[in-house]
Amino acid sequence: MTVVDINIHHLPEDLFTNEKILNGFLNSAPRGFGEIATVGTADDGKPQLILEKPKGYQNLNYVDGDYSAEAKLAAMDDAGVDYGIMRVPVWQEWLDLETCKAVNDNAAEIVKRSNGRLFSTACVPPWGGKENIYELERCIDELGVVGVQLACHYGQLYLDDEVFKPYLRVLNDKGLPVIVHHTPLPVEWKSVIDYTNLRREYGRIIDQGVAVGRELFSGMFDELPDLRFIHTMFGGNWFANTALLTPHASNKKESLSRLDPTGGDKIKGYLENNIFFDMTHPHSWGKHQVEAAVKINGADHYLFGSSFPVFRGWMSQGVDFIQNDLDVSAEDRELLLSGNAKRLFNLPI
Repeated sequence: MTVVDINIHHLPEDLFTNEKILNGFLNSAPRGFGEIATVGTADDGKPQLILEKPKGYQNLNYVDGDYSAEAKLAAMDDAGVDYGIMRVPVWQEWLDLETCKAVNDNAAEIVKRSNGRLFSTACVPPWGGKENIYELERCIDELGVVGVQLACHYGQLYLDDEVFKPYLRVLNDKGLPVIVHHTPLPVEWKSVIDYTNLRREYGRIIDQGVAVGRELFSGMFDELPDLRFIHTMFGGNWFANTALLTPHASNKKESLSRLDPTGGDKIKGYLENNIFFDMTHPHSWGKHQVEAAVKINGADHYLFGSSFPVFRGWMSQGVDFIQNDLDVSAEDRELLLSGNAKRLFNLPI
């Protein structure tokens, strides 16, 4: 059975040796808002890029060598992954246009060297403007990207904000699928910073759940009906919220309306047509939880993703989990592992 991993992280292979690119990453993190980016040394002596917020609380670590074409392909061979889709993890929230161009160019080079096994997504600032649109078009027409990547929020603004409409309208019109990656922390982050796993796992889940909820309740897909978002982290556990947060009216006459009972059919329509989910390292979530997600939202809405190389074992563990542990039909298993990716990204496989 063919396997596609839609969540393979990409960084420029010369990130730590190209001073211009490294400074593009370091200087883009908004220090004035508490994001502190530094270069340190990993346990094995290799340089690593560290992101802290606030100071002393690490939220992200990029280690030199983990993101090379060779590292990706070796992990895929070991895990039984046939194809992979690359995206820049997290940092896309801040990168300027010139750094994005370098990121996109290196991704295209890796795609060429992969013998058809790797595909790339366009990394472009989402603020509209002709220069950004030109870079998007270059990525499509010259570099052959199969989709676009976005962060689920930029600073204080989630993707339902009006400021993103010009760019999202272009993506809607071009019919490009959008991978919506989580950020290191949600906008409201202070309650989760004290404990490492709460900060680095649940913080991302909160962030995606808020993002999906805002997109659904904003009605943005009425104006952008062909926009397809694929959210990481199971959309922030959205399968557990699907029934609860789909509006429905009371069966009794109430003294006052504490919740808006309207719009349920539209929410269902958005979930069917516009929102899809990255099964971010699915084995970590548990057999019963993943089976519930597939049952609730449909196997045609979930795509396998490993988050390689956050943990090197996640790719092989995730593939084995879907192939051997999940009690789903053969047809659903094929959708999870490759069918949905092939359909949504129009992959030539």
